[in-house]
Amino acid sequence: MRNVRKNLLNNIFKFDYVDESPIHTEKELINWIKDINRNKHVKLDYISLEDCEPWYYDEGLGCIKNRDNSFFRIYGIRESCKNRTVFEQPIIMQDEIGFLGIIACKINNTWHYLMQAKIEPGNINHVQIAPTLQATKSNFTKKHGGKTPLYLNYFLNMNSKDIIVDQIQSEHSSKFYKKRNRNVILAVDEVIPESDTHKWMTLKQIKSLMSYNNIVNMDTRTVISCLPDEKHINNFDYKEIIKIYNLINNYKMFNENKVELIKLKDLKLWEMKNNEFRCKNHYPFKVIFCDIEINNREVSKWRQPLFAACKQSMYGLFCCNDNGIMKFLVSLMAEPGCIDGVEIGPTIQDEMIHNENYTYIDEVEKIFHDKLKNNENVIYDCILSEEGGRFYHYSNRNVIIFINKEDITDVDTKYTWVDYATLKILIQINNCLNIQLRNLLSLLTI
Repeated sequence: MRNVRKNLLNNIFKFDYVDESPIHTEKELINWIKDINRNKHVKLDYISLEDCEPWYYDEGLGCIKNRDNSFFRIYGIRESCKNRTVFEQPIIMQDEIGFLGIIACKINNTWHYLMQAKIEPGNINHVQIAPTLQATKSNFTKKHGGKTPLYLNYFLNMNSKDIIVDQIQSEHSSKFYKKRNRNVILAVDEVIPESDTHKWMTLKQIKSLMSYNNIVNMDTRTVISCLPDEKHINNFDYKEIIKIYNLINNYKMFNENKVELIKLKDLKLWEMKNNEFRCKNHYPFKVIFCDIEINNREVSKWRQPLFAACKQSMYGLFCCNDNGIMKFLVSLMAEPGCIDGVEIGPTIQDEMIHNENYTYIDEVEKIFHDKLKNNENVIYDCILSEEGGRFYHYSNRNVIIFINKEDITDVDTKYTWVDYATLKILIQINNCLNIQLRNLLSLLTI
């Protein structure tokens, strides 16, 4: 699927595609990815938790953990309201903040970004375009006993004058408990020689590759979304910021739901069955245990749990032309693992499994799916992967649809129309826009 209607975008929003002088063509980059895939050895076998050493279930803590207390742990989480359980599920706790870092350099008078062809065990198609550096603290302090990640010293020794982006942003708060990553873009004066696993690309090329299924990974998308945009943010209205924070603060003040970590074995609807920890009812994911072998990584053979997808998610965004200003319909998203309880998300964030009797949550969701079904003014429609280091074959359908603002009249209070400039400002604030919305915004070239 590669549905990107640039003509529609240009006509509505007057997108500005800058002339560039890339050092590689897009075809060369695609062939580079294919060559690495052909030459990579990737092997993943399902195993039981008992065979997944050094991972085990700690009876005292009630979680699945690594014996050296590194990487992450898997607990249960329960959300309740007035002593009634709203839902419960496993959740990943990863206390450490990891680096998602991209090195930038002006080459041929065009900004280029040093991107990595990286294989993660859960990737659908093995190789995906990742940031220059994608490493947890356990990775780069070598708790796993492996090699030091390439280009790490550039980020450990950053000078503030060279920093384009330095933001600590949330990750998937429906599956991670208060997880954050440090999103960094760092400028260098001299061109760093390419390695077998890294090549220079322009921003336009990265965004073009995002329109291919499962080629640009989630970590690249979130970092790219943080790029400042002076052309637009100079015109933002501060009252829009007040409107967003009014929405967020009302939720924080009046929400009565309680979220608590619990032991995995206390999850009433979850059980270990056929070497998988899964829900007795339909659920978007399950926990599997894997024996993994990938050549030419910091560590080439290891075991670990992964959250495996049971369905494809849908993330969708309505946009409109409001008196010449591009606006997006965003919504308040409260997720159990969110560090501050709630963030601003896209119009549609559908990660659940529905049966044939499913009824839409509200009129906005119904209109969105009707327009998508009829392929009406669909600007983007592409399949992109989640982070393959923790999730197995987790992908989502990313859709942006143009709509006349008047087509939506019955809007719940959780929704609000926001201009692009305000969203770009809010991305510069830690933990304000969730990763699903940031990833959708990263697709746009404006």
